[in-house]
Amino acid sequence: MSLRTLVAALLVASPAAAFVPLPAGKTLLPRSGFKSTVAPSTPATVLPPAPPSSNALVLSSTLSPDAEPSQMDERLFNFNKVVIDTVYDIICVLYKDNNYARFFVLETVARVPYFAYLSVLHLRETFGDRSPGLGERMRTHYAEADNELHHLLIMESLGGNSSIVDRTIAQTMAFGYYWYVIGVYTVSEQAAYHLSELIENHAYNTYDGFLKSNADELKGLPVPDIARKYYEEDNPFLFDLFCTVKEPDEDGQYSDRRPKLASLYDVFVNVRNDEREHWKTLCNLVQYDDMQGKGGMVEGTKPMPVIEG
Repeated sequence: MSLRTLVAALLVASPAAAFVPLPAGKTLLPRSGFKSTVAPSTPATVLPPAPPSSNALVLSSTLSPDAEPSQMDERLFNFNKVVIDTVYDIICVLYKDNNYARFFVLETVARVPYFAYLSVLHLRETFGDRSPGLGERMRTHYAEADNELHHLLIMESLGGNSSIVDRTIAQTMAFGYYWYVIGVYTVSEQAAYHLSELIENHAYNTYDGFLKSNADELKGLPVPDIARKYYEEDNPFLFDLFCTVKEPDEDGQYSDRRPKLASLYDVFVNVRNDEREHWKTLCNLVQYDDMQGKGGMVEGTKPMPVIEG
């Protein structure tokens, strides 16, 4: 019995295993790894929001220009880091020789928090919460979940979900993690957003390392149909919506990232860059409780040392 089969069997035996894995070849219907835990090696330089004449979708922000980034209690920061690093390392050990299955598992788990955030926010809205910006934040989290769904569909199209063992591991982990994030987000939004900041941090470097190690091979492989549909053909509204921290292209235009896909390499470049967009938004939510932040440099959340009394 392989290690992955044993893990799957243990997960099935757990109470969370009431979730039934999808059969091979079945996917959710489409709509039409970073080892550092602080920040990508090159912080994102962010210019001010696009002017009205631009085609960018500009989100509102109530953040004071004098606002300073919040830090996290060092104990909570370290606890989140241990949780995410441990799960990430286990997945990497189980799938060190099977990249597409590894990406399938990572994407299955990584998209869960956005659904959890929406669940809690929707419940608050149902009970009368009309806080300014609540609807805007819900729409952005939906757009983020939609983006991660398409990453998942791409990995499925590459055969990442071909094994029932892999599907069992991924979907059972996702089911358990969903309820964990629900609990954390209900108590502390900052802590829940920080969990995802760490996950997206890992995801960026995972894909970046994969691209550097397999560039020649990927440039010779075709573009999956689902990737071409999502990145080149679908209405870009949701795609623009999750890019909350606007950056200019070579011509100085904002939020017009319309990739032209010539090979599978280009697909993974865009998946990697999507993870960076999520990371930037999450950093701002952790540090400023605002999706856009202050502009300037986006940096990873830092722990605040605990002063013993």
